[in-house]
Amino acid sequence: MQLIVISHPDTIAHEAQLINQLFEAGLMRFHLRKPDWDEQQLFGLLKQIDPAFHPYIALHQYHNIAIDFDIKRLHYTEKHRLTTEQNKLILQKKKGNVLSTSIHDITELSALTPFDYTFFSPVFNSISKSDYQSKLPEGFHIDRNDTQPKIIALGGVECSNLDKLKHMGFDGAAVLGTIWNDPTHAITNFRKLQEHLPNTHQQPTL
Repeated sequence: MQLIVISHPDTIAHEAQLINQLFEAGLMRFHLRKPDWDEQQLFGLLKQIDPAFHPYIALHQYHNIAIDFDIKRLHYTEKHRLTTEQNKLILQKKKGNVLSTSIHDITELSALTPFDYTFFSPVFNSISKSDYQSKLPEGFHIDRNDTQPKIIALGGVECSNLDKLKHMGFDGAAVLGTIWNDPTHAITNFRKLQEHLPNTHQQPTL
């Protein structure tokens, strides 16, 4: 299973340093999501991240600056995805970009042909959003075919439920609150997640 860390939406003290330390601890995929930041703020944070880690970063906004940092991973929010023409997404793929998006209804998978993977949430009750509760039925399991994107579980993911995600059929897990609710323990908590991640030696490439 792949483990993905999503940035805190707000400013975090010593954030660039912590992001670098997460990569040094073995992080292979980081989603940079700052919905209320302007382009200059995002650019400034990226400048502080070791360039060796830029290929492992996915941008959630200001895709235009990706070329400045040799970033090939672009995330489309649901709203952005629905307002983007299919041919533009296909063109991004032809340029060698890896595309990701987000869904809240598993039946939407069939409409995500150009995308390499998608977040699906909330799988469990969210740690960072108290009003973001899971509505998945008991015994939920994903059945998908090889033409559909990989599916990453998001929402309430922590060490105690990582194994459940494997049995549900998820390809990976994304974490936010588990890492950033207490930034002073971000690296320690990330290492704990790594230890509990099923089949860490067989992580799929996303």
